[in-house]
Amino acid sequence: MRLGDILRPGSVKILGATSSKKRLFQDLGDLAHQSFGVSAPDVVEALVEREALGPTGVGHGVAIPHARLAGVDRIHGLFIRLEKPLDFDAVDRQPVDLVFGLLAPVSAGVEHLKALALVARTMRDAAIQAKLRVNADAATLHTILTEAEASQAA
Repeated sequence: MRLGDILRPGSVKILGATSSKKRLFQDLGDLAHQSFGVSAPDVVEALVEREALGPTGVGHGVAIPHARLAGVDRIHGLFIRLEKPLDFDAVDRQPVDLVFGLLAPVSAGVEHLKALALVARTMRDAAIQAKLRVNADAATLHTILTEAEASQAA
């Protein structure tokens, strides 16, 4: 599995700011609806339910909200860069500005975990984080994320 398999160019967005974690989940839901036609309210509900189990802010300004969702046919990635960081109850208590959402079919057991590990490994890379933070073009952000694996593997 590669990030290019789960993250489409149209699934990357830059937002100036968002007012809350719930509003960010609504933004992810809207992006998922635009990108691959799933119900935005269903996405929000699934992300809120998953977040209630424990925060998905993994530290260093990165969050990886994820959920399994009926009506999703394969694993999909969504990426939002916030120009104004948001308090996200992250493990290191730092605000979040890089958000990689993952939506998987309800039946995606191991594949969901593999995708989550791939995203976590990519988003943990300080050089990738720095590139994501200084670029303000969605297409460039998509390229940074999808080409990250090739440079990590080399």
